[in-house]
Amino acid sequence: MLGRKLVYRHEMPLRWGDQDAMNHINNTLYFRYMEQARVEWLDALCAEERREKNQGVVLVNASCTFLIPLTYPGEVSCDIFIGQPGRSSLPTFYELRRLDDHRLYAEGAAKLVWIDKLSGKSMPLPDALRLAFADAQKT
Repeated sequence: MLGRKLVYRHEMPLRWGDQDAMNHINNTLYFRYMEQARVEWLDALCAEERREKNQGVVLVNASCTFLIPLTYPGEVSCDIFIGQPGRSSLPTFYELRRLDDHRLYAEGAAKLVWIDKLSGKSMPLPDALRLAFADAQKT
């Protein structure tokens, strides 16, 4: 991915109960996999701001392109990549791959906006996230 840097990888099992009538992992779960990776990444970077300072992110859009159906059993990895930040926005990109063959099964994107939870208004990204983006732009 040109202009993007891998910042986080999360691995998780594919669960039997997540299958649909076609014996594929239901499409809604792909968004859950991206969400779980995103939450863990943000916790690692800025848990204090999110929990103690009444700040956090809201999802303003999300997309997923389904390339190959995921099937049970197995494990999936979700890689998070970042691009150029805005004042308060976080562009994030995702790749979902099975651990047993590493092919790209789905790719996604989500734009997040950092907010003050009390007012609901956008605010500048915290320093920890700015540093993550600055480091990503160097490579």
